[in-house]
Amino acid sequence: MGDAVAGGAGPAGAASAAARDRTFGPLYSRNARAVIARGLMATRSTNWLVMLSGFFEPVLFLISMGVGLGAIVGSVEGPDGTTISYAAYIAPALLAVSAMNGAVYDSTWNVFFKMNFAKLYQGMLYTSLGPLDVALGEIFLALLRGMLYATGFTAVMGVMGLITSPWALLMIPASVLIAFGFASLGMGITSFLKTFQQMDWINFILLPMFLFSATFYPLSVYPEPIQWFIQAMPLWHGVELLRQISVGVFTGATAVHIGYYLVMTAAGMLLTTLRLRSLFLK
Repeated sequence: MGDAVAGGAGPAGAASAAARDRTFGPLYSRNARAVIARGLMATRSTNWLVMLSGFFEPVLFLISMGVGLGAIVGSVEGPDGTTISYAAYIAPALLAVSAMNGAVYDSTWNVFFKMNFAKLYQGMLYTSLGPLDVALGEIFLALLRGMLYATGFTAVMGVMGLITSPWALLMIPASVLIAFGFASLGMGITSFLKTFQQMDWINFILLPMFLFSATFYPLSVYPEPIQWFIQAMPLWHGVELLRQISVGVFTGATAVHIGYYLVMTAAGMLLTTLRLRSLFLK
């Protein structure tokens, strides 16, 4: 009996032994679907209104700025040098914002509550689940939200007559890539935050990105030092990527934008996994 106690008899001990025998040790049990299933059940019962509010914000901006201000601005130069309407110019940028918002709010505020108040992740990691399972599950939920926002926003663009190329349909998977980058990094950063006051820094960072990432006007309007700073921000790469796709223009810069998000996603996944392991598998 003493050997059984020392070896960790019972469900918790069995889970620990199973974790040690896995290919990735305690990090990954290949059961992220359990986290996803739990998240979908919670969303279906409580979070629909929150999700809808995040979708309508960029749509309202598109209507007010694209239609209202667009009547004053007139036509502008598109990514390929051709003239397009102001609404068609800002619509892909607002789609990138929509994907960012959906991913960030799901991977920050929701994660913050689950981690610090509901203690949900502690309970998950007491089972056979590993931190990578939790990270993949939560980030998938954020991606799903970002994809729903992107699909709905693209449909709105179609209704408004702002889709002029078949290539524009690729904006949906591209938006998922944007959401993936923000979700993976957002969850990792949230693991460092402990108070609501610290969480306010998220909006403090998102708002300048939204306003200054060439969302409403070209990057060239800024002085060159500010241009370099803006080009380092992730949303600018998303805005430029979707603008190029919207008119079917692909250059070397397209690969740079995609590569930026691939690196951002990998770094975010690594950070999130290491943080969850450090916090809950001591």
